[in-house]
Amino acid sequence: MKRRKFNSTLALGVSGVALTANMPLACAMNSNQNKKKLGVALVGLGSYSTYQLAPALFDTAHCYLAGIVTGTKEKEEVWANKYNISQDSIYNYDDFDSIKDNPDIDIVYVVLPNSMHADFSIRAARAGKHVICEKPMAMNVEECDAIITACKKANVKLGIGYRLHSEPYTQKVKRFAKEKTFGNIRYISADAGYYSGSNPNQWRLDKSLSGGGALVNMGVYAIQSLIYGTGENPISVKAQEFSTRPKYFKETDETITAQFEFKSGVVGNIMTSHNANANRLYASCEKGWFELNPANNYGPLQGTTSKGEKISFPHESQQKLQMDDFAKHILFDAPNLVPGEMGKRDMIIVEAIYKSIAEEGKKQVLDFEPRYGFGE
Repeated sequence: MKRRKFNSTLALGVSGVALTANMPLACAMNSNQNKKKLGVALVGLGSYSTYQLAPALFDTAHCYLAGIVTGTKEKEEVWANKYNISQDSIYNYDDFDSIKDNPDIDIVYVVLPNSMHADFSIRAARAGKHVICEKPMAMNVEECDAIITACKKANVKLGIGYRLHSEPYTQKVKRFAKEKTFGNIRYISADAGYYSGSNPNQWRLDKSLSGGGALVNMGVYAIQSLIYGTGENPISVKAQEFSTRPKYFKETDETITAQFEFKSGVVGNIMTSHNANANRLYASCEKGWFELNPANNYGPLQGTTSKGEKISFPHESQQKLQMDDFAKHILFDAPNLVPGEMGKRDMIIVEAIYKSIAEEGKKQVLDFEPRYGFGE
C-alpha cells in the first residue's frame, strides 16, 4: 500500500512548521500554501487511528499520513511497511519532542487516552506543529485553557476531533436551524450511546485515564447535537445519573440524562450511555420537525423531515472530510469548523452536568463568551 508519493515541491515548500512558530501568521500561512499536502502524524495507534484515521488519510486531498507516534514497539514496523513511513518519521512517547525537527510533519493528531490530551497537544504546539486534539478536548476546563494558550503562543492552529461538523447531514441540520426552515424550534432531544460489556479493563472505564464515562465519550455528541441543532448555546442544565451495572462501571458513569434551557425558550434533553445503544437527533418546530437517525456514528447517517423528504447524501469518510477541512484551514485560511474554544465550551458543560449530579439535580447556570460556539 505505497500510495503516498512525495512531489519534489513538497520538500521545497516550507522547511517545517517548527520554523514558523515565531513568524507572523500571514508569513506562516503563505509558506504553507506552497505545499500541495500537509503531513499528519498520528499520536496513538489504537483502534480509531488504525481503522478510521489512517485509512481516511489514503483519500484526503490536502493532507497525508507522514508519521506515527506509538508506545508499542511492535507497531512501528507494521505501520512503516503498511503506510510507507520512513524510520525518521516514527517516534515514541519519550522522543516525541524531536518531532520539531521533522519538516515533513505539519499536523499532529493526538489520539490518546483523555488524560494525555493536554500533555501531547501542548508539546506538539511547542514543537511548532498544528494540533488536532481528539474529543473530549481534555480532562477539565483548566487543561483546555492550557492547550489553547500553548497553541496561541506558538502561533499554530488548533482543532478538536469533532468529525460530524464536516459531514453533510450535520451541515444540513445547521442550515435548518439558521434558516428556520421549519420555523422556531420548540423542543430538541439527542441520544448517544452504546452497550459496553466485553472489556472491563479498557481505559475508558478507568477514571484516571478517561476523566469520566459515557458523558465524556458519547455524551459530547449529544451536547453538540443540541447546540448545532438549535444554533445557540444553552443557558442552564440540570442532570441525573443512573447505574444498573455497578460491578462493571466501577469508576465511571454508565447512563446520564440532562435537561437544557436556551435563551430563545427552547427546551432540550440528552441521554448518553455505555449501557444502551442510542443514536438520534430530533427537533420539534412550530412548522414541523426534522430528525437524524442514526445521527452520530461513522455513517452512513440518515434523516427525515415532516415534509416527507429524506435527507440523503453520498457516504464519505467523516474522518477524511474532517482532516481535509482542518488542512484547508491551514493552507487556504478556510474557516476552522471546530476551534479549541468549542472543545472548552463543551468541557464547561460537562463539568456543569457532573456538578448538577453531585448536587442532586440542581440547575447549573451556563455562561459563555461569545466566541464559544460554532467555528469561525
